[in-house]
Amino acid sequence: MITRFLSEVRTSFNPFSPLSKTARTFLAQLPPDARATGMLIKHTILPRTSTQKPLLFVKFKDGKELKLDLETMRSTEVMAEVDRHSRILARKEELSG
Repeated sequence: MITRFLSEVRTSFNPFSPLSKTARTFLAQLPPDARATGMLIKHTILPRTSTQKPLLFVKFKDGKELKLDLETMRSTEVMAEVDRHSRILARKEELSG
């Protein structure tokens, strides 16, 4: 997963819910030095009895924001969606020099 173009990641999930696996997997894919490179990472752990849906919000350095519905998306789909926009930004950076 291309993470150098991410500027902010916010998640909210119940760790005991099976629906939160995608959010946990996404957070695990972030590099250990992500915060040191300027990425803002915020996470909210919901209580076990919470019925709130898991949420993943990603903001890119160009200002584009993705709010992903983790109830219907698998982790591979989320990674593909983030990588799609990251590859576009990588091409723009490569062409601009």
